[in-house]
Amino acid sequence: MSAPMHRSSPYTLRARELLRGACVALAAPFGALLLSACLSQPSQAPENPEDVRARIEAHLPAEVHDRSGWARDIQSSFEALRLEPDTQRICAVVAVIAQESNFAVDPVIPHLGTLASQEIDTRAGADHVPLLLVHAALELRSTDGRSYIERIRAAHTERDLSDVFEDFIGRVPLGQRLFSGLNPIRTRGPMQVNVAFAERFAASHPYPYPVRKSLGDELFTRRGSVYFGVAHLLAYRAPYDRYLFRFADYNAGQYASRNAAFQRALALLTSAPVAPDGALLPRDGSTGATEQALRGIQDELRLSEVQIYEALQSANSESFESTSLYQRVFTLAQRRSGSALPRAILPQITLHSPKISRRLTTEWYARRVNERYAQCLRH
Repeated sequence: MSAPMHRSSPYTLRARELLRGACVALAAPFGALLLSACLSQPSQAPENPEDVRARIEAHLPAEVHDRSGWARDIQSSFEALRLEPDTQRICAVVAVIAQESNFAVDPVIPHLGTLASQEIDTRAGADHVPLLLVHAALELRSTDGRSYIERIRAAHTERDLSDVFEDFIGRVPLGQRLFSGLNPIRTRGPMQVNVAFAERFAASHPYPYPVRKSLGDELFTRRGSVYFGVAHLLAYRAPYDRYLFRFADYNAGQYASRNAAFQRALALLTSAPVAPDGALLPRDGSTGATEQALRGIQDELRLSEVQIYEALQSANSESFESTSLYQRVFTLAQRRSGSALPRAILPQITLHSPKISRRLTTEWYARRVNERYAQCLRH
């Protein structure tokens, strides 16, 4: 079970509550002195960092190199994020790293250059940047004497490819204005953390290490990718009874599994073609299928269009569950179905990336990581 994100798990807290209750019962016949002594018992001292690192190292796959280094960075991330390093959390992190990079800090990606070239053309078209302009710019000579397109086609790792684009954007006339959005490397490092997530998280949670160049560049380091990866996976509360849904969220975005369940309940209620992909509002600011379906039953929901939109804006936070929109949709849908509905399902998403050369889905990803997680727990 996925525990709330604070130092004490719900099981620990419940045990303490039971202990306090027993103390009160036993103290009643003997007076306030015993009660005071009983309730003032100190909480369990934090585990020694060296012991935590040893437990983490014991759960790493046998083939991992620099085991002490990986254990140190994982333990430091738990400590910085104030997460209890229990076995479930440790194995969840280990499973994600194994799936994303097999514990390679800068993994080699087959055919990366070719895939990236194709993605550049796709993104240029989507951004209405003329391909003739893009191709002409990529034929210019870079700092190492090769053309930019030659370096892109020769790239084997994410850092190789990102370095080309940093050089390109910094040196080519109008490069920042025209081509800053064409860098296909949006996720980086051994935990494949999205640059946008890292920047948002760092705005409210100070990064615990010195930034040598930029936050995006830190994601290429083991410590940076692990820190933000652990944050993305674990540092938020969600109504999940299994880590399977956190693994899906890691791929699709925090709360995607909860939001997909909301969309399924909405589809049941309205019979509208609402895809359970976990994205309640389109990124481009348009009115998506979820909002349209909700507007169709706004009288039944007793909510205005403005109230619906405002509630949907909280879809990437825990607070969405306390909105009238969320609660009324589930109440009405469960009344129609005659049974309780799940509050989390696996989002139905087909994955697209210049690093992916075959058809994969978020469900496949979540189940594959969950298999690694279960294997880690058995060790």
